[in-house]
Amino acid sequence: MSSAVDAVAREVVDIRRDVHAHPELAWQETRTTLLVADRLIAAGLDVERLNGSGLFAEVGTPGAPVVALRADLDALPVLDTTSDPWRSRTPGVAHACGHDVHTAALVGAGLALQSVHTDPGTGPLPVRVRLIFQPAEEIMPGGANEAIDAGALKDVQHIFAVHCDPSLDVGQIGLREGALTGAADAMVVRLTGRGGHTSRPHLTEDLTYALGALVTGLPAALSRRLDPRAGASLVWGRLEAGGAPNVIPSMGEAAGTLRMLDASAWHEAEHLVRSLIAEVVAPYGVSAQVTYTRGVPPVINEPGSTQVLHDAVTALLGEKGVASTSQSLGGEDFAWYVEAVPGAMARLGTRTPGGGTYDLHQGNLRVDERAVAIGAKLLATAALLGG
Repeated sequence: MSSAVDAVAREVVDIRRDVHAHPELAWQETRTTLLVADRLIAAGLDVERLNGSGLFAEVGTPGAPVVALRADLDALPVLDTTSDPWRSRTPGVAHACGHDVHTAALVGAGLALQSVHTDPGTGPLPVRVRLIFQPAEEIMPGGANEAIDAGALKDVQHIFAVHCDPSLDVGQIGLREGALTGAADAMVVRLTGRGGHTSRPHLTEDLTYALGALVTGLPAALSRRLDPRAGASLVWGRLEAGGAPNVIPSMGEAAGTLRMLDASAWHEAEHLVRSLIAEVVAPYGVSAQVTYTRGVPPVINEPGSTQVLHDAVTALLGEKGVASTSQSLGGEDFAWYVEAVPGAMARLGTRTPGGGTYDLHQGNLRVDERAVAIGAKLLATAALLGG
């Protein structure tokens, strides 16, 4: 399988650069979808387009065990601050989470699997591999559930994916059995009340003061109402209220994300958050309207599937290629797939050895492009071993 990926390695790096230069936000990944579909169709794969953006493709033997491989297509509303020739040409949008690498690696895996399958000396494959190119991973709710509803997991026995990790050197793969990521929900809290002059706050409902109490009081209350082992973290990303220094506004909003490590606590979180919001703002007489969006549970790597990834890594890179990795608070909607079927996600090292470490979701993210072929080899090998 390695030699089959090596044969297309230069091409899949070019695909990665093309996708990186033309990033598309969630549910808008039409160009990326067409680029991937055209290349896979040209290689002889069966391709099924999803509504709007995203696609499935299959390679292998009909009737054989089905293994799925998943990549995500969307970019982030982040300014690309790199100077690479393939930097984003779309102002304010960038592949700052490595989805361009995931996409190119899965294309490479598909091309390599098709090459092996149709080669009289190596084929046919003993499995049927479904390639899932999913839209809208970066928003809540994301595209995973729509892909599942469209049949992504029909007859699937195992599913695998990789996620770029700039804290690991290229050539290392982070593996972890059990919880790999955190649960993540989004919320918007809108407060309303009587506005008025700042000289007479007692004749109003001082909404800005109430908003301040909310953004400090709610995280504090959650820290005492949830088991500390749940690792809950509520962080606000947007606050809006008023437009003049001497006017108490009649409306204000706070928006943020709640993340936690524990799946059981996550299932109870919404009810607790709603009740605490009401209690925190009650003394100020304002009204609170809460929009709470259930995001994703933690990605739970199934033991057998994690072992498949381990075997694939050691076959490709030796034991030195296996790195331990800790659970993060980042949300990842691959979680919905592994809630339905056994599966696992690996962390794909993208840092050049001896080079700087870049963080995800930052406009200066750079990856060592050797990771693209490594990701393709890992996915393709895992598909064969997982069947």
